[in-house]
Amino acid sequence: MTCHPHHARSCGLPDPLRRIDKPSAAAPSGAQSADRGPATTPGGTLAAARPGLAPTAARPSGALAAARPGRALLRLALAAPRDAAGLTSEWRTIDGLRTHVRRSVERGQPTTPVLLVHGLAVSHRYLTPLAVTLAETHPVYAPDLPGFGLSDRPRAAYDPRQHAEHLAALLAAYRLPPVCVLGHSFGAEVAAALAAHHPEAVRAVVLAGPTSDPRARSRQAQIRRFLVDATREARWQAPILLRDVVDARPWRVWATLSHSIGNRIENDLSRITAPTLVLTGSRDPIVPTPWRSRVAELVPGGRTVAVPGAAHNVATTAPWQVADAVRTLLDPSHPDKPTNR
Repeated sequence: MTCHPHHARSCGLPDPLRRIDKPSAAAPSGAQSADRGPATTPGGTLAAARPGLAPTAARPSGALAAARPGRALLRLALAAPRDAAGLTSEWRTIDGLRTHVRRSVERGQPTTPVLLVHGLAVSHRYLTPLAVTLAETHPVYAPDLPGFGLSDRPRAAYDPRQHAEHLAALLAAYRLPPVCVLGHSFGAEVAAALAAHHPEAVRAVVLAGPTSDPRARSRQAQIRRFLVDATREARWQAPILLRDVVDARPWRVWATLSHSIGNRIENDLSRITAPTLVLTGSRDPIVPTPWRSRVAELVPGGRTVAVPGAAHNVATTAPWQVADAVRTLLDPSHPDKPTNR
């Protein structure tokens, strides 16, 4: 991961974070960090699925290590509601909607729970690799937002604020202590709204690939960027996206896109008081470097990290690096502690 040089507060990241992506002699010439040139040698599961993706010095452990082939990861992502790799499914009725939550099996960890919030056309499924990785150290909750995945579908598509209110009620139903909320893509807009309007429920915030860049706030611009990103992603993710779009219905995806481009995330960012990390892939065309930096500037004390070689779906294709960033945000001494890798 990379400490962003154009943002002064980025350099305040703990040294262990900056040590993660030191280049190696075997680094492929085609994998470039947006900030520092050649990235490290691919070491993650999905790097093998598409050369240049998710380079890392980290190594998976536990259940995810056994799921290295793309087909096995696909089966894991589509497993719900069956138990798999330490994850189970539960439903809670929130505001009249039966809400599906994919969560880690209770291990009694005395650590901050992590709430994973998915993007606009997807569900908990594509966040499964990250959920399994984080569950080694933290309780993990990955709900399907209303209208998506295995949750009930309201008649109208929710905007970020409505989703945030639903999540606040869900957290209250679970009686959780303040959580680390990690939102990806449109989910980052929801996470920002949750942190801004319910600060008592949030201990820390990770905005992964946050949408939407003001320079591309139109359906056409966002679709163009998505098509570019599709050429940089691991192909094994395609069946998950197809399944999620079928579950949500195309009209809901389109309506949610409209909510995203109409949402001024800047208003929520300036109200966040919890420690915040803005995390993207260095090859993410949907969240380019200037927008990533601007998001961090708007959050008081915001910091940035770029995962070398990863594209927009950094939470899926680089789960070990993202998990390390979350652990370091919550406990800066974490990288110096013994790990299970």
